Amino acid sequence: MSVESHLNELHRRHAALERELAEAQARPTSVDTLTITALKRRKLQLKEEITRLEQPVSLH
Repeated sequence: MSVESHLNELHRRHAALERELAEAQARPTSVDTLTITALKRRKLQLKEEITRLEQPVSLH
C-alpha cells in the first residue's frame, strides 16, 4: 500500500469516527462516557498518524 493510499484510508476512517462521535454525543443517554472517550482516543490516534505521515521527511 502506498503512503498516499494509506493516508486516504486514514482520512476516511478519521471522518467516519468523527461522524460516529457526533452521533454518540447527540444522544448521550444511550451512549456511556467510556464509549465516547474510546472514540475520541481512536480519532486522536488516527489524526496523529495522519500528521506524522504528512510531515516532510527530514534527512538529518
